[in-house]
Amino acid sequence: MQPADQLAVQLAAWRPLLVGGAVRDPLLGESPQDRDWLLVGVSPETLKAFGFLQVGRDFSVFLHPYSHEQYALPRSGVDRTLPPLRQVEEDLKRRDLTLNALALTPEGALIDPCGGAQDIAQRLLRPTPHFAEDPLRVLRLARLYARYRHLGFRITAEGVQLARSLSASALLTELPPERVYQELEAGITGRDPACFIATLRELGALAALLPEVERLWGVPQPPAHHPEVDTGAHLLLTVTQAAQLSPDADVRFAAMLHDLGKGLTPPAEWPSHHGHEAAGVRPIRTLCQRLRVPKAVRELALLTARYHLHAHRIALLRSKTQLKLLLALDALRRPERFARFLLACEADSRGRSGYAERPYPQADYLQQLQRALAAVDGGRIAAEVSDREQIPQQLRSAQLRALAAVTLPPALANTASQNQPSLPKIFHEENK
Repeated sequence: MQPADQLAVQLAAWRPLLVGGAVRDPLLGESPQDRDWLLVGVSPETLKAFGFLQVGRDFSVFLHPYSHEQYALPRSGVDRTLPPLRQVEEDLKRRDLTLNALALTPEGALIDPCGGAQDIAQRLLRPTPHFAEDPLRVLRLARLYARYRHLGFRITAEGVQLARSLSASALLTELPPERVYQELEAGITGRDPACFIATLRELGALAALLPEVERLWGVPQPPAHHPEVDTGAHLLLTVTQAAQLSPDADVRFAAMLHDLGKGLTPPAEWPSHHGHEAAGVRPIRTLCQRLRVPKAVRELALLTARYHLHAHRIALLRSKTQLKLLLALDALRRPERFARFLLACEADSRGRSGYAERPYPQADYLQQLQRALAAVDGGRIAAEVSDREQIPQQLRSAQLRALAAVTLPPALANTASQNQPSLPKIFHEENK
């Protein structure tokens, strides 16, 4: 008998129970994305002997050596001397929400100690008795609400109160940053990231974990450019547009963080926010360092905050400023990131009341400029210039000519008269 067949026979003898989303999703009429299992009466050493790989040092979770599905042992706190069924029930009670506290026996019998099936039928997100054991569940609650709101789900009053209590304590800020970012990324890349952010705010978790984002609410913007006025409302609209444009976490995070500088504008200067692009760099760096945000996500957020107004007003920039912008974005060497930058800028432009369906011709024009710049043959220029010290100047001149030769699309011909944000100070300095 092959090792895989031997393991299959042994697994059947262990009687694994299907748990979590694989049980929940069919009750919602959805197809399960993954299958997770619970084993009772099996030791970690036995699993390792059969080739299972332990996930982390502090978790009783193991990966199947062939299918890579997760097999978990009862959670800490469960009395291993209890009968198997009682161990299963106690493990389920220690999960986050009742709709996840479900298990199926090999025969298909449902084990439901918290009434999760009824809560699914009534469209309720209800915490289990042990919800507060892991403060990170506040973020998971917000994420699941954003995922299932379209089905009519709501969070119970008990769940809201418990989540707010956890958010008001110091427990959220004491969580490992990697776990926080992982849950944030899952929420941002989920079905409705704007709902996820708004729910975090409603539960008090946004102020605890992302104070730089929280402070945007109540900050007004010029109504002529932002009919929605409130910067927090603009953030939600922008994230919604980003979700329609891209599934990528870096684009959606950039959309969420692009206006953090407006949260630092002195109230006496409201609703204007001159220089908010440069001002947003510091809080983005602080936030990303605190949560150990991946480098690619951090870089795109910084570039979007710093240069999104330049993208919006690209038709008004002279060739030398266009060149500075493309070089600052590293558009030649990082064309894929440049494309994601344009998506984030488009989300910002469309993330205003009444602008959701408007085109963003700036993206196509910037792509044309990037292609024109990439077509400049630096090697040929270097070979033709006898004085090596003149190569940089000759290359720059050729690049400027290439950019100047790009025809401005008709859709951008009247940009100056369109409803656009005012130019940042650095624009005026660079474009003289």
